[in-house]
Amino acid sequence: MSAATRNTLFLCTGNSARSILAESLLNDLGRGRFRAWSAGSHPKGEVHPLALATLERLHLPASGYRSKSWDEFTAPGAPVFDFIFTVCDNAAGEACPFWPGQPVTAHWGVPDPAAVEGSVEQQRKAFLDTAMTLRRRIELFLALPLQRLDALSLQRALSDIGHQ
Repeated sequence: MSAATRNTLFLCTGNSARSILAESLLNDLGRGRFRAWSAGSHPKGEVHPLALATLERLHLPASGYRSKSWDEFTAPGAPVFDFIFTVCDNAAGEACPFWPGQPVTAHWGVPDPAAVEGSVEQQRKAFLDTAMTLRRRIELFLALPLQRLDALSLQRALSDIGHQ
């Protein structure tokens, strides 16, 4: 892999929480080495307010995000992805579109914080826990010696990160 900016797509069913958090985290932590996007197979149409509040809590940009279909990224002129990660179990089991360029894929499923019932504080904690899990995985991803890994080793390393 070259040292050029690597395009990464995070997929989830609704594209309202987990994939949005991952997109923001990689764009921040990747410091120009990576460009991240997110999308959903069945987008909810809006970003969950607690996802945006979590980004603010982590001092990350919380504007400009929208819940969108992965179809946007199969259209002519869409970015060619180097990496695609599913961050929810439903998206992992769905038939994904054809992605040009043969991106490396991995499943990094995390529980849906939007499904947590209880007090507002319990819901906020669920979103923060999800963000911290994704942050840890992204930090491990960023620490990989991408230029030195062959395709099989890279695939194995990315799958292993999904269990962290």
